[in-house]
Amino acid sequence: MAGMAAGDSLRDSAVFNLSGAITMVVDDSPFSLALTTGVLAGFGVRPAFTIGRSVEARRILQEKPVDLLLVDTDMPEIDGFELVRWLRRSGPNPNAFTPVIMTASHIRRSRVAEARDCGANFVVTKPFSAAMLLERILWVARDDRPFLEVGDYLGPDRRFRNEGYEGEERRGRLIRPETVEFA
Repeated sequence: MAGMAAGDSLRDSAVFNLSGAITMVVDDSPFSLALTTGVLAGFGVRPAFTIGRSVEARRILQEKPVDLLLVDTDMPEIDGFELVRWLRRSGPNPNAFTPVIMTASHIRRSRVAEARDCGANFVVTKPFSAAMLLERILWVARDDRPFLEVGDYLGPDRRFRNEGYEGEERRGRLIRPETVEFA
């Protein structure tokens, strides 16, 4: 958001104008694509791109800026998980950091974990209400988790809570200098 310094967080009462957001919806089901587009239009978002194939989405994401990506998990050719993995690794493309909400009709716990591990910000199950989708979009707008690159993962920090941890701390920014040994 313009005018915010790094580290500032949005107030819960912040007002969002989503009408100017460049949004892409990717879903191979024409019905789901129309339904998602209609829900977004209900709160002022007119998707700039409504696409039925991940291959076309990749091409556009390489050429055009996108503020929000809604992508279905299960599609032919390239599924939503692979599209998001590619997007996160597509740097120096600025879309590599675009917020991603994945949508899924039937999702098992392992597939939720796969969505998290591919770099998506959130998963919403179908059918979803307009209120639920808006809540998730606003949640993503307020999300201040940093992007991390750890092993083969690149995406928002997968931890939602910052609770005390009893094990050995491995995050460098949290290790106290007196516990670091230099060879």
